[in-house]
Amino acid sequence: MFKFIHAADIHLDSPLRGLERYEGAPIEEIRGATRRALENLVDLAIEQSVAFVLVAGDLYDGDWREFRTGLYFVSQMARLREAGIPVVLIAGNHDAANKMTRRLPLPDNVTVLGHRKPQSLRLDDWDVIVHGQSFASGAVTDNLAGGYPAGDSGAFNIGLLHTCATADDACHQPYAPCTLDDLRGKEYGYWALGHIHKQGVLSRDPPIVFCGNLQGRNIRETGPKGCMLVTVDDRLQPHLEHRELDVFRWERCPLDASNVENGYQLLDRIRGQLTRLVLAAEDRSLAVRIEVAGASPVHRELVAEPHRWTNEIRAVAQDAGSGVWIEKIILNTSPPAAYDRLKLDGPIGELIRYVNEIQSSPEKLAGLGSEIADLREKLPPELKEGDYSLGLDQPEKLCAILDDVEQMLVHQLVCREPGT
Repeated sequence: MFKFIHAADIHLDSPLRGLERYEGAPIEEIRGATRRALENLVDLAIEQSVAFVLVAGDLYDGDWREFRTGLYFVSQMARLREAGIPVVLIAGNHDAANKMTRRLPLPDNVTVLGHRKPQSLRLDDWDVIVHGQSFASGAVTDNLAGGYPAGDSGAFNIGLLHTCATADDACHQPYAPCTLDDLRGKEYGYWALGHIHKQGVLSRDPPIVFCGNLQGRNIRETGPKGCMLVTVDDRLQPHLEHRELDVFRWERCPLDASNVENGYQLLDRIRGQLTRLVLAAEDRSLAVRIEVAGASPVHRELVAEPHRWTNEIRAVAQDAGSGVWIEKIILNTSPPAAYDRLKLDGPIGELIRYVNEIQSSPEKLAGLGSEIADLREKLPPELKEGDYSLGLDQPEKLCAILDDVEQMLVHQLVCREPGT
């Protein structure tokens, strides 16, 4: 029996883009997360006394901006060498042979499989053969798996491959595509795949596995991240265990507000969701995107005072835990279906019917668009980038804005308590 670790898509020292736009973003903590996750990987390998570690591409995020990235990786591999643990890796689309101009000598326990053709590395102590091929360039569209050799019946064979496989994932380029039949046909005991950042098992017999990336880097990479710890028993049957190694976690918090009556009830719902996410994160820092949607009675309050409720939500997040950061709040509710704006009497009803008249008249919408065209040029830069400043010459956009204006009027003129 022996154990090994399958990791991929470490993206060591991946640059962070655009975080400066987010107030209060823990930039330094996120910037150092890939290094700390790699440390966790090395700690796990030593703790579990694994036979070897495999990295299925994209160890780096591209050419180093400075040698400290390479030096840090060398230092972590030296820890594994001291523990007698070999490492086998391939390059992926981000760290392909033609992208890396800076290089450092690696400890002798690390083997990088070449890019010209598939290579096979025999690990005699464990009767294991690792087959793999690095990317020669950043955009390999050939089926690399087709060139891998057939498995050796006298050993436990592992395929190491950076590929999109058959995954339908719009977030990843279709590099080194292959089918499950291509992989099964090699008769390997395990396929260690990289490139897709979401963990998934494509096949159980044999195991064909995306371990996912080691550390989420943005809101598109949500949930637990880590590696696959594989135990091969005496019958050469692999048993899989996903181990979480991330130190900073990204999560989406969608909330259906269709039966939420008011803003304070909404805050209670969000508080409950955040509490569950904090518990699941197990003391990790957490970045959360909150998305409130649905036809709801609370829509009127959210539209009337969006800045107030956005800040109320941020306050709830701060109360949920010191390590919680709100990446973004999206309020995308709509009026409840039961609301009939034409039944309001008096001046308010007349004002709302006038709004409805503008919405139903292409000529009046066009006139409104012309009248406010100059207004956008006077807006401060931060508002020019907001949702309301875009598409003011489009009838659909103007109608949507007028819907919000109507809700503000109703809330301010009808729903306010006397004396406020």
